[in-house]
Amino acid sequence: MELIYFAIPFFFLTMFLEWARLRGRTEKKGYERKDTFASLSMGVGSLFVSAAVKIPEVAMYVALYELRLFDLPDAWWVWPLLIVAEDHCYYWFHRIHHTSRMFWAGHVNHHSSQHYNLSTALRQSWTSQITGMLFWAPLPLLGFRPEMILVAKSISLLYQYWIHTELIDRMGPLEWVLNTPSHHRVHHGSNPLYLDRNHGGILIVWDRLYGTFQPEVEPADYGLTTNIETFNPLRIAFHEWAAMIRDVRTAKTLRGALGYIFGPPGFREDGSGLTAKQLREAAMTAHRQQPAE
Repeated sequence: MELIYFAIPFFFLTMFLEWARLRGRTEKKGYERKDTFASLSMGVGSLFVSAAVKIPEVAMYVALYELRLFDLPDAWWVWPLLIVAEDHCYYWFHRIHHTSRMFWAGHVNHHSSQHYNLSTALRQSWTSQITGMLFWAPLPLLGFRPEMILVAKSISLLYQYWIHTELIDRMGPLEWVLNTPSHHRVHHGSNPLYLDRNHGGILIVWDRLYGTFQPEVEPADYGLTTNIETFNPLRIAFHEWAAMIRDVRTAKTLRGALGYIFGPPGFREDGSGLTAKQLREAAMTAHRQQPAE
């Protein structure tokens, strides 16, 4: 059984404590009943999907482990090595699920809440377990045992729960290495400057290394660049898949159809759309052009 199941009572306890701390604080968005219920519903649905795909996921890891390049020993240092390697896989899983629309369709629901609290962490995808499965394929090939990979993925998911909060500010030197609430608030912001930034799971070093790091310099405007304005779990889970299919059906060229599937979110066949990269570049240009005080 995954570690996540044992953590469910902890989730509810900490959400209650956060809700109590946020009551009456007008400078924070806090909790909203329908939004929280939608996030919890997405979390429950994600557990069922995760259980359903576990068999093919483990089968893939076992098959690849038979082709492993290295035989790693039963030593303590294998675990920290695996945590770092898993986090690197997660970074690329996360980054590509932001920059290619087919993958974004599976991940967008996690960003659909206009609130940012611990319940937002539970607004998990119902389809990215499928679209993301191959991103962890290098791990069994490197010699990490399948059961260890599952534990490492659970540790990463559990770590990312607590960073979904506005109650914790900056964390000093830890900000250089770890993903923190400040870094992840940026990731959930729809501000043009914040789009597609800070993809790391446990570590922020990958974003610093690959040029996708953005510090928190302004309050985050949570949600999507165009919010979906619904609390219906089915619409939250599948709205972008439906929109992508509609765009493909109305595409005038094969290039346009492929662009709607594999291109970045915001791609339009006629060139009228704006991608996150374009919006961010425009925001950075405007920022540079502002006169110094």
